[in-house]
Amino acid sequence: MLILAFETSAKAASAALLEDGKLLGESYQNTGLTHSQTLMVMAENLLSQCGKTVEDVTAVAVAAGPGSFTGVRIGVAAAKGFAWGQEIPCYGVSTLEAMVRSLGAYQGYVCPCMDARRSQVYNALFYVNHGTPERVTEDRAISLAELGAELKSLKEPIFLVGDGSNLCYNTLLESVPNLVLPPEHRMHQRAVGVALAAQKQAEAGDPGDANALTPNYLRLSQAERERAERMKKVEITE
Repeated sequence: MLILAFETSAKAASAALLEDGKLLGESYQNTGLTHSQTLMVMAENLLSQCGKTVEDVTAVAVAAGPGSFTGVRIGVAAAKGFAWGQEIPCYGVSTLEAMVRSLGAYQGYVCPCMDARRSQVYNALFYVNHGTPERVTEDRAISLAELGAELKSLKEPIFLVGDGSNLCYNTLLESVPNLVLPPEHRMHQRAVGVALAAQKQAEAGDPGDANALTPNYLRLSQAERERAERMKKVEITE
């Protein structure tokens, strides 16, 4: 199985090729250019550099959220378009789970955190036992205060990953002293984690239906929240 994976959930974009569990190559770019400018160019170059063609790809995978609304939307659209064009499976994976798999075989808790603004993070908690991650919580949007209260009771090291890692570390370290910041190259969202998570889904029998794939934003966009607030005010005055 040759999986082409996309990661566009934050400021950086990346693409990876995973063949039967072996990473053939990965391209990562964090230059401030839009994902629509960089993603497919990276994928095309990656395939060429690895001696593969579009026709060799047997499945495509994407970080389907949570994350940047625009970024996730671009990645999902690219993955679905590729899958439809080649008539191959398309796997949408949790951005947070993908970060855990990118981190590697650490022993202890892994706490993916993405800055969701408004004193919240997109988060989930995993326990990694001898390299195998086990999900402890579902993906969620949670306040930093609530997260800190939850992590206080954990005794083993808690590895922070994601673009909200430094925010959580600086905010919570005093009350949660067993927080650990991994090396920079292990901390952030990367397409290899997306590919590894998709491979697990395929092994579990998931057919990878592109038609059923939708972004998982976890909460409404700012425009949708503002519209909901306006509607509430209208209802109150009526």
